[in-house]
Amino acid sequence: MAERRRGERDGRGGQAGAPGVSGPRRRDVRAEEADAWRELVATACRTVSDGLVVGTSGNVSVRVGDTVLVTPSGVPYDRLTPDDVTGVDLLGRQVLGTLVPTSELPMHLAVYGSTDAGAVVHTHALHATAVSTLVPELPAIHYMSAALGGAVRVAPYAAYGTEELAENMLRALTDRSGCLLQNHGTITYGTTLSQAYDRTAQLEWMCHLWLTASSVPGLTPSLLAPHQITEVAERLRGYGQRRG
Repeated sequence: MAERRRGERDGRGGQAGAPGVSGPRRRDVRAEEADAWRELVATACRTVSDGLVVGTSGNVSVRVGDTVLVTPSGVPYDRLTPDDVTGVDLLGRQVLGTLVPTSELPMHLAVYGSTDAGAVVHTHALHATAVSTLVPELPAIHYMSAALGGAVRVAPYAAYGTEELAENMLRALTDRSGCLLQNHGTITYGTTLSQAYDRTAQLEWMCHLWLTASSVPGLTPSLLAPHQITEVAERLRGYGQRRG
């Protein structure tokens, strides 16, 4: 009742469930889902504070077992509370909460259905979106391209929230953990929310780098060869601290 009243007061109420999916099958939030929701909200807020999205654009999800927790549609992230947990099953049927899931749910579910992703981050980052309007892929301008699988492809434009966009995205993600969405933004995935977010931030930085280098009159940026990216990919597998 408290959640319904809050939805009515904030203008966040409405019919539960994403368009085109069956009605909700409500259940209680489990402890691991509550923990994951807190991390999801923190990550979503970070996309705003780091300038990767404006307002309620973009969305974040994390998989907990067979449930996908996802940011709701049209709600400022800093207004989300522990009571606002929004979750669907792998078919998109809402099982947690009453807030309507993001309109980009088809993209998120397509990633989970086709990869081993544990989390997905979608943004409207400025430089990445600019690059998506210029070229069919972001060239290997920096060795961190290896963290995404190589030169980052641009998925052809389709209207947001559509199955066509999800299909275009999956093709661009073949052997990659991130891609650009033409005239739209970015999407990356990882085993954890922090990894998915780091890949988003790296992608935006590389797009900024490429745009900056490409803007110098009379000069063309040097690019890394495929074998150089492969070498870095091998080195990255052993990067970081090993846990005992």
